[in-house]
Amino acid sequence: MSLDPRLLEILACPEDKGPLYYFDDEQMLYNPRLKRCYEIRDGIPVMLIDEATTVDDAEHDRLMGRVEAESIPPTFQP
Repeated sequence: MSLDPRLLEILACPEDKGPLYYFDDEQMLYNPRLKRCYEIRDGIPVMLIDEATTVDDAEHDRLMGRVEAESIPPTFQP
């Protein structure tokens, strides 16, 4: 289930308030500044800092490689 594009336009990291990258096939939103993933459960983004997952450098590089290769846009332009 994909997130509504209108919702994506307003989603921001709850900690640093910056834009996120949406990975529909992995059902998550990613903040590259904090290296933090927010899971999407049953079509609902779980935007709780305590439930976010911090990724290691290798995972960060993989995700940012996808962002570049697939031209994944941020949720909004700061």
